[in-house]
Amino acid sequence: MAFESLTERLNKAFKNISGQGRLTEKNMDDMLREVRLALLEADVNYRIVKDFLTRVKEKAVGQEVYTSLNPSQMVVKIVHDELVTLLGEKEVPLNFKKSGMTVVMMVGLQGTGKTTSAGKIVSLLKRKYGRRPMLIAADVIRPAAIEQLQTLGRQLDTEVFTLGTETPALEAVRQGLEHAAQIGADTVLIDTAGRLHIDEELMEELAQIKELARPDDILLTVDAMTGQDIVNVAQAFHQRLDVTGLVVTKLDGDSRGGGVLSVRSITQVPVKFVGLGEKMEDLDVFYPDRMADRILGMGDIMTLVEQAQEKMDLEKSEKSARRMMEGQFTLVDMLEQLEQVQKLGSLGSIMKLIPGLNQFASQMDDEKTTRQMNRSKAIILSMTREEREDPSILRASRKRRIAAGSGTSVQEVNALINQFEKTRQMMKQMARMQKGGKMNMNALMGAKRGMNVPLNPRRRKW
Repeated sequence: MAFESLTERLNKAFKNISGQGRLTEKNMDDMLREVRLALLEADVNYRIVKDFLTRVKEKAVGQEVYTSLNPSQMVVKIVHDELVTLLGEKEVPLNFKKSGMTVVMMVGLQGTGKTTSAGKIVSLLKRKYGRRPMLIAADVIRPAAIEQLQTLGRQLDTEVFTLGTETPALEAVRQGLEHAAQIGADTVLIDTAGRLHIDEELMEELAQIKELARPDDILLTVDAMTGQDIVNVAQAFHQRLDVTGLVVTKLDGDSRGGGVLSVRSITQVPVKFVGLGEKMEDLDVFYPDRMADRILGMGDIMTLVEQAQEKMDLEKSEKSARRMMEGQFTLVDMLEQLEQVQKLGSLGSIMKLIPGLNQFASQMDDEKTTRQMNRSKAIILSMTREEREDPSILRASRKRRIAAGSGTSVQEVNALINQFEKTRQMMKQMARMQKGGKMNMNALMGAKRGMNVPLNPRRRKW
């Protein structure tokens, strides 16, 4: 994941001033030297680093430490606030028309994930906003791009308008917009052609499409792996097309992430979306404050809550949680919990969003964990309903049958049952504590329907 090394270096820098009662020139200089190295190693633009550190120092030096804070916490707050400013302060949504059809033009160099990003945005529009999108295939140079877009369209149950590679892109866009109006689409995404490098022919074609389509948004896809070149590409496209937003792809890769930190300040073009994986749902709105939280190792509870509300069956989760808190926990509940957790993604990606656990995310072997969860599910699914409700009836012959049916061993079946029994005992203890008034069920569940989540990440106390 991008920013991992930056997070480690920043946390190390903050530790250097912990335990000191006041922020001084000397301890600030020592800490800022480490922060400077961390940002430069992350490939952040040198001028941006210089201005960033100047602002941090101006705010920090000489400030008295509040009663509830120590110097490292004070500096973390100041650095956090400056990171949010650097990243754009607040999220910038798509410019949806209040009435009529919204047109979004996708531009970018070849290989940056432009066509895939168009599909991901369609998925997001349908999933989060209930829109009725349509795609226009305007990359007539590369036949594979049209085929890829059509494949994505079938996967997303979204119409893709194309006239093939023989018709000029401008005519394809003109007829595509007319067709979108006829079928009642409220959002149209135009997938334009890309090149391996910026050239005049490409820019002229894009300028003509812009003039014809009059898009409400022009989104430029940039690859996080390209580092500082993000800035150069964004500047070139922005000067010619007035780009309204960036879609940063491959942010889940091994990029250092510095380009993302630099591009907003230099180009004044906001990052609107970030791609965090290969699946269609692995794209989300870019929230500067949440990204700053992640960079500083604070996790991202808001995103985790939203993902849970979006991907999990909340009714099932609430029912299962209620049963667990009442001390009624069976293998049926265990199976449901495994399935719900898997909907959120890998355990490593979940841990990255949880404060305190994100530092251990890199130690997770996601492939091994996924295999183990699948084997556990297979074992439970090989049981009868009666056996899932009451595992105490499982004798040697039943266990051999379950092992054979799930492709596992009797030892693995025994291990799962032992794990289940330990979990059930823990749930019974929690249920007794809850009945005794020591725990609040609503605080534990914190679910969407009528239950308040006790933590508001946007109003974090430092």
